[in-house]
Amino acid sequence: MIYKPHDYQQFAIDYILSHPVAALILDMGLGKTSITLTAIEKLLYDSFEVNKVLVVAPLRVARNTWSDEIKKWEHLKGLRYSTVVGTAAERMKALKTDADIYIINRENLQWLVEKSGVEFFWDMVVLDELSSFKNWQSKRFRSFMKVRPKVKRVVGLTGTPSPNGMMDLFAEFKCLDMGERLGRFISQYRVDYFVPDQMNGQIVYSYKLRPGSAERIQNKISDITISMKAMDHLKMPELISNRYYVAMDADESSAYESLKSDLVLPYVNGEITAANAATLTGKLVQMANGAVYADNGEEVLIHNKKLDALEDLIEAANGRPVMVAYWYKHDLVRIEKRLNEMKIYYEKLDSDASIKKWNNGDLPVALIHPASAGHGLNLQSGGNILIWFGLTWSLELYQQTVARLWRQGQSAETVIVQHICTADTIDDDIMDALEAKDFSQNRLIAAVKAEVCHE
Repeated sequence: MIYKPHDYQQFAIDYILSHPVAALILDMGLGKTSITLTAIEKLLYDSFEVNKVLVVAPLRVARNTWSDEIKKWEHLKGLRYSTVVGTAAERMKALKTDADIYIINRENLQWLVEKSGVEFFWDMVVLDELSSFKNWQSKRFRSFMKVRPKVKRVVGLTGTPSPNGMMDLFAEFKCLDMGERLGRFISQYRVDYFVPDQMNGQIVYSYKLRPGSAERIQNKISDITISMKAMDHLKMPELISNRYYVAMDADESSAYESLKSDLVLPYVNGEITAANAATLTGKLVQMANGAVYADNGEEVLIHNKKLDALEDLIEAANGRPVMVAYWYKHDLVRIEKRLNEMKIYYEKLDSDASIKKWNNGDLPVALIHPASAGHGLNLQSGGNILIWFGLTWSLELYQQTVARLWRQGQSAETVIVQHICTADTIDDDIMDALEAKDFSQNRLIAAVKAEVCHE
């Protein structure tokens, strides 16, 4: 296929070429992989500025997306690539292959740097999903920083730069500029831009931005960062987002409130306890979904209200394919049981075969876990309805999952996202938090937004 970049894509390609360190905040569906590969091809074979390129990506994206894009576009077919995934032996074989681009999943970055025994010979690195490096204490961050001085060019790609607030930006941008803009130490970054928020004595649980800090941070990173929103550049389908409420009965609500207030809920075979606020939050989310893990690991059924709602929504789709997002294993088990009772064919989207079936329109219901299938997969060909059975606090995983359907190439005029929410529970708090984080993140994106000249 002949590559004819949109004007915004050409702008992004030129930005990578002119910036040895670049952060591209590209909304889902804007073609960040083809943009980056086009720039890489020019750097390798036009200007000869780089010799070997390492791409670090989520597993499925590393295994499929980058190689698929190379095969797809005519101008990229000369690129030699090696996919460094699989067993240790398979990874070593891939590393010994002579290629221009080596594509590895982020979980194996530490192995590559510290255990493979292979000298780090790459002079350009692409961090696909830069937000994967937001934790400055993580092994992948520390491993990458060991080899960062050897790299001449770095590109960070993400659609969600600060999914949980601007504290995330410290590690992400240190990967890019080695601390030049936001500082070398997290402690100094906190002092400069944040003040303690939630505390217990001397223990600080969270921080909040100092007045004016958001703008200061944005100014610091603006010289190496561009952002683009899909709505600004593509004719996107309309996104319809609803909260579909269900209500627990009096006994179920009483059980929920008891755990919430007492941190303990007795049941026939034992009890369910929450040792702290974080554990309590997880237990309440499970109870809102309809089942909860007890202290002994047993699954305790609370209600089937969300399953009933899911059945109604699937029937209301009138045969149109439906994607269902779940979070807990017991939710999956109960969903599968209900679908079997309904005699509806379904599969989990956890393999290349199941993804192909979905995109071919052969799956009436597809079950997706945001953490394992959120990033980078093109699923827009299979349908336009997404139902959230269980919600996630992670804005990044939430947006990435929605963007599997709401993206360029979606043929339907609308994408419908239904959130099954249990009334008077933590579900509404999660939805409100996602919306609040989105507002905060959108401020960052707007501050470094690329002004593309449309001819």
